[in-house]
Amino acid sequence: MIFVGSPGAGKGTQAAKLAEYLGVPRISSGDMLRETIASGTPLGKQAEPLMGRGNLVPDNLLIALVRERTAQEDCAQGFVLDGFPRTVRQAEGLAEMSDGEVSDWTVFSVQVPREELLRRLSGRRWCPRCQATYHVSSNPPKQDGVCDVDETTLVQRNDDKEEVVARRLEEYEQRTAPLIGYYRERADMVEIDGNRPMEMVFADLKKHVGVAA
Repeated sequence: MIFVGSPGAGKGTQAAKLAEYLGVPRISSGDMLRETIASGTPLGKQAEPLMGRGNLVPDNLLIALVRERTAQEDCAQGFVLDGFPRTVRQAEGLAEMSDGEVSDWTVFSVQVPREELLRRLSGRRWCPRCQATYHVSSNPPKQDGVCDVDETTLVQRNDDKEEVVARRLEEYEQRTAPLIGYYRERADMVEIDGNRPMEMVFADLKKHVGVAA
């Protein structure tokens, strides 16, 4: 299963919930990239300045990263992709991993208005120690600016700063939005209204995978 949609649309949250519900791995390209950056790998060194400016990482690097991850044993019974593919070229690379067969894939297109995306992204805060995430208005920590779990000072990621958010959304429209047309012609495309409470969105997802809400 694949989740596509603008940054801030809630893909990561819903992908994680659905993967846990189905008992399969959630594969997040963003998490994998941040891990490679923190580890100082060659890929991480290439990706860090691009992510800091709000630009997308080159297709060939992400394709290689995902190919390596999906070949692992825990993906044998399926997986949920979050943040990949983001371009038609990445979608083609993913199809090549599956011998070109994509008709049995389910692709969730999560849709949220631009003004709500800006609010969600620019308000996000992150704990650099335990990776917990918060939002200044919709999910604030108990103590302002401090992680509930380990009391680490929360930070705003570079790619969540307002000027970078605007650039990310513009780049999404230019490079990622064409995925909608690509998958609509080739796979089981399901459009999801992401501008609703989280549990309502998740209930829709469960219906589409054949499980009653």
